[in-house]
Amino acid sequence: MSGAYLELRNLRKSFGDFVAIDDISIQIQQGEFITFLGPSGSGKSTTLYAIAGFIDPTHGDVLLNGRSLRGVAPNHRDIGMVFQRYTLFPHLTVAENVAFPLRVRRRPKAEIAAKVAAMLDLVHLAPMRERKPAQLSGGQQQRVALARALAYDPQILLMDEPLSALDKKLREEIQTEIKRIHVETGVTIIYVTHDQEEALRLSDRIVLFNHGGIEQIGTGPDLYDRPASAFTAGFIGNSNLIDITLKQGMAHLPDGTALHGPALNDHDAAREGAGRLMLRPEHLYLAPEGIQARVTDSVYLGDVTAYNVRTGWDQELTVRMPRRENSLSARPGDMVYLGFAPANAYLIPE
Repeated sequence: MSGAYLELRNLRKSFGDFVAIDDISIQIQQGEFITFLGPSGSGKSTTLYAIAGFIDPTHGDVLLNGRSLRGVAPNHRDIGMVFQRYTLFPHLTVAENVAFPLRVRRRPKAEIAAKVAAMLDLVHLAPMRERKPAQLSGGQQQRVALARALAYDPQILLMDEPLSALDKKLREEIQTEIKRIHVETGVTIIYVTHDQEEALRLSDRIVLFNHGGIEQIGTGPDLYDRPASAFTAGFIGNSNLIDITLKQGMAHLPDGTALHGPALNDHDAAREGAGRLMLRPEHLYLAPEGIQARVTDSVYLGDVTAYNVRTGWDQELTVRMPRRENSLSARPGDMVYLGFAPANAYLIPE
């Protein structure tokens, strides 16, 4: 990818002996929705704060349209920010909160009034313009914070876990609003979350962080279906990772059983020795023959039944069987066979 709108170039940030991020390089195109995803302490928020100018990187650079932002104060970077905490002024009305960044920039009164009205329409809060933050729900307050961050037309909008304090239903509602606003405004968004479902729902591309570095960058399907590492496979969705032995183009299970199903490409077929096979729970099913296992637990979840099974080599696997007529079923203690489609067996790259 060339001609990046925003580029992070070999960013490193250390606090004494602790290295928070190390050699972070990302190219982001204008109008993209990029999510920084990863566990707590993986470096995603530190990277976001380096873009915002809240911290100075120890090494590396942040470039916007090819221009370095090193030494540029946060309030001169033309970057909006939405935090986990709404940070609204409690004594100001909704309209006054949205107007605040425009007043600080000494915009004309007519322009401020028009922009506030447009922003409140955008987040569907025009009828509540005279209310104070204490009179709003958590979701409404976060929408006010979003409107305020967009009011002065920033080039980039940074969002640091903005929905983590909301319940699941409300979180999904606001996610839909954020996607709509992104489409309507075309603003470049960089969004930080530790919630992989949220990342898959919102993003054009996902940057997966791990221990201060980047594990993988790609679309949701890239990371889910073609993980570059066992960490990616385990963090994005649920996965069964089976240690196998590759020999003469064949994959062998820990108990020695040869898997005739997995289609190994030319590169994989040339590999010899240890490997790791990923099978998503939804790609395994109870079958008349296949991998033998004993059911240890079954949970009815409405649209699917989830099974935990233990294989002959003493590994716990998870199976998610959708409801359908004439499908096999089992109870804890039953011996079963597991099948899968060859195309759904993915060999983790070396």
